[in-house]
Amino acid sequence: MTAERDPVQEETDGSTDLYDIATWEARSRLDGVSVFIYNAVRTIVRWVVILLALAILLAQLALGGLGAALADLPIAIFILLSIVPALLLAAYVRYADVTTAEPLSLLVGTFALGVLFAGFAGVLNSLFQPLFGTIPLIGSVLFFYFVVGPVEETIKLLAVRLYPYRDGRFDAVIDGAVYGAVAGLGFATIENAIYIAGQVNDPTLANVLTAGGGIAPLRALAGPGHVIYSAIAGYYLGLAKFNPDRAGPIVVKGLLIATLIHATYNTLSAVVPGLISLFVPGLPRIFAFLGFVLVYDTVFGLYLYRKLVRYREAYRGANVGRAAD
Repeated sequence: MTAERDPVQEETDGSTDLYDIATWEARSRLDGVSVFIYNAVRTIVRWVVILLALAILLAQLALGGLGAALADLPIAIFILLSIVPALLLAAYVRYADVTTAEPLSLLVGTFALGVLFAGFAGVLNSLFQPLFGTIPLIGSVLFFYFVVGPVEETIKLLAVRLYPYRDGRFDAVIDGAVYGAVAGLGFATIENAIYIAGQVNDPTLANVLTAGGGIAPLRALAGPGHVIYSAIAGYYLGLAKFNPDRAGPIVVKGLLIATLIHATYNTLSAVVPGLISLFVPGLPRIFAFLGFVLVYDTVFGLYLYRKLVRYREAYRGANVGRAAD
């Protein structure tokens, strides 16, 4: 990045002290206090966001019955099984990172923030859904494109921005895809837990097996989507980190792509399986849904895969060039 320079800077040879005229660095005590206050406010805001997210999660555990459900071993097993596809996909994205391996501490922290920040999405979605429910025919579609998609993708990207992005070990564009995928995994985990727990009203083993066995496969199909969407947005966040002069538009582009893919999935998943069943008489709706999700996730999974491959090729090509020099 070439920083913009004041005309005075442009016309001097660097021998003149331009402190507090056209340049600035912390020199005086007041400068130091200013830096301290700025950093303190940033830290406080960051922790307020995290603590608020934690409060929402604790409320879900205590008031929504999620805590009791997680304590039930069969339900917990169904929840774990439901995230296996998303976990495998996130593991592949990490494997595809040709740069230095991302530290476990940053991966775990990002996963935890993905879990925590999902509560924000739940609150905002619940707040705005009634407004769109009054719009006939296209209310749900508008809700997916203007609330669910933007809110959930921004929330997941926030988990990356607040923690690993600020760390010096986030040292390559592709790291954004890795941490985005992990944030998506965290989001999918708590979302699956809420859905599965909500389906099991009767804690008897037979009902748990029946309800859990029905909803867990559906949630397992939904999980990889979250990983794909947020890995794409995360990739652009990584691109933004190393192009600071264009960071804002780059982040917006990533969020737009992720939002459109996410919202389109939500919209089509309510329509396409029914159409498939209509044209293939006798085909259970669950299999129609499975076919739709596999095709949809494959298409955009390949989009993500291509980005990772292009980065890997460029990275290896750059290393070959340096070796030749």
